[in-house]
Parts: sequence; C-alpha cells; structure tokens
Amino acid sequence: MAKDSGRKLVAANRKARHDYTIEDVFEAGVMLTGTEVKALRLGRASLVDGWCEIEAGEAWLHGVHIPEYAQGTWTNHAPRRKRKLLLHRDEIDRLAAKTREKGQTIVPLALYFLDGRAKVEIALARGKKDWDKRQALRERQDNMESQRAMRERRDR
Repeated sequence: MAKDSGRKLVAANRKARHDYTIEDVFEAGVMLTGTEVKALRLGRASLVDGWCEIEAGEAWLHGVHIPEYAQGTWTNHAPRRKRKLLLHRDEIDRLAAKTREKGQTIVPLALYFLDGRAKVEIALARGKKDWDKRQALRERQDNMESQRAMRERRDR
C-alpha cells in the first residue's frame, strides 16, 4: 500500500490570522495515538482554542479538539489532551526565547497530513488590539474595492 502523497488539510485556524500578527511559521510533527490518527483521517478536528507552550525544553500543543473515534473501544483517546510537538532543538530554543517577550505566543494555524504523517503548522504570533483588527479589515475591503474598480474599468 502506497502512502498518501501531498498535503491533505484536516483543520485550519482561520481566526488566528485575524486575531494575531503572524511573525514566523514552523512545521512540526505531532505525537498521536492510533485512534487520534483515525479520527483525523475522517477530517475531524478543531484548532480554534489551541495554543502551544514550551515546558521543560519540549513543545506541547494544548486545547486542540480531536473527537473520539466512533469505532474506538477502551483504547480511545481524551479529546482535548495535550500533545507533544516534534521540533528540532534549535527551533524549540528559538520559540522559547521569543515567547518570553511580552505579547508573543505560539498558535496552531493548520493541521494536515503530509505524505501520510500528521503535521501541524504553528506560528510565532503577537496579539492584535481591536483597532488593529478593524484597520486590517478596512485595508482588505479597500483593496477589494480598488481591484473591483480596476476590473470594471478594464472590461469597458
């Protein structure tokens, strides 16, 4: 049996890009149990309440909801358990140093399978204030309006 090739998205945290300014992005492996992998292959997960922490030199993913596998027995997993992230030592050290700064945090952006292996895309991020969010929405809306006007002008 051949492994799946390419990237198969399971869950994305679109709200994170609205709530945070993304500064740096990392790809990490995730240590999962068998029933978690099966539940993810069904495309069921939620990253909305997720965050990452560096504890004792290891990266951990907290608050990510992977529902129980329907055909699982007593071996089923806890839906919101903390999961270890697999990163290189220099990446963990860099993340730990950056998160000590005020306002910096690590948030998960996407959970996906890459060539059959579960991966999570995490980002070093800085929280936005309400006025930052409004400004970003206004800029995006202005860009859409200008693109629409140019397209209408070009179609004449």
